[in-house]
Amino acid sequence: MRIKLNVLLCVSMVLSTVTYAQKATNQVSKVWSAEKANAWYARHAWLNGSDYIPSTAINQLEMWQADTFDPATIDRELGWAESIGFNTMRVFLHSVAWKEDPAGFKSRVNTFLTIAAKHHIQPLFVFFDDCWNKTPQLGKQPEPKTGIHNSGWVQDPGQPASEDAANFPGLEKYVKDMLTTFGHDKRILLWDLYNEPGNSGKGDKSLPLLTKVFEWAKEINPDQPISAGLWSWDLETLNAFQVTHSDVITYHDYETPDLHLRVVQLLKAYGRPVICTEYMARPRNSTFENTMPMLKKENVGAINWGFVAGKTNTMYAWDAPMPQGGEPALWFHEVFRKDGTPYRQEEVDLIKKLNNK
Repeated sequence: MRIKLNVLLCVSMVLSTVTYAQKATNQVSKVWSAEKANAWYARHAWLNGSDYIPSTAINQLEMWQADTFDPATIDRELGWAESIGFNTMRVFLHSVAWKEDPAGFKSRVNTFLTIAAKHHIQPLFVFFDDCWNKTPQLGKQPEPKTGIHNSGWVQDPGQPASEDAANFPGLEKYVKDMLTTFGHDKRILLWDLYNEPGNSGKGDKSLPLLTKVFEWAKEINPDQPISAGLWSWDLETLNAFQVTHSDVITYHDYETPDLHLRVVQLLKAYGRPVICTEYMARPRNSTFENTMPMLKKENVGAINWGFVAGKTNTMYAWDAPMPQGGEPALWFHEVFRKDGTPYRQEEVDLIKKLNNK
């Protein structure tokens, strides 16, 4: 869940996208107009929050399976989010949990939404994901590997499962069931259809599923906007599809604020709302202090990776494991410790100030 930025490639992506848009299918006509998207955005306060999984879950399956669904922890942690002014959270679903128990899965999603609404948080939900471990499995999830970032996170639907069209009918049922059930639910902000398509070496092999999930979503036509975030500028074919088929523009950026601002300025050229759905990696000089104020000034939604230090181990860096454990000298992600105390009080004070708390 990282971005590779190159401003020249970003310009190339913009130009290639224009060409792609001119050749796009009739599906593009179903994309919200810029006017509708901007009117939707204007109805919300400045969006800010975190990518969220409860500290007691190592991955999406442990979050959503019946035996390990933990509403008490979710309630407590979303209370901390409310206390600093966060008004959204980005939350990953999982098709394997739905397939095992569709009714129970949807009931737990409804419970999550009830808790979030209690704390004045309007989450966005993610369907598919190309990041980390290749084979999701039901049942008890693995214990965290000491000092290893996201050691238990699982792709959805997996690898090579995401490339096999034989899986698409089942995935279509999942997406359409969720959107039919929750597509008019005002507690939901938007639908993020596919996290980092092309990651884990897949490249354009993810395009067929990416294309299908947009088709399925538009067939249901939920009240909420749909999107899939840009994350790697060298995946030009995927980027072109994502930006021309999304109602609002979402993206990931872990670069320094000067480079991040250039990306914001380019993406705003599309005339649609722009929301950053992943940022903030302290050792890479992407921090709350230097980036969050810039995003607010640019009226760009700000959703950082990680909220409470827990079983995902994302306080540790992608590329700097600490197999002996211990606390890193500088946390990579996360806002709070598991007991609810801030990792850095000055960061929490800044977030509260930006939210007029």
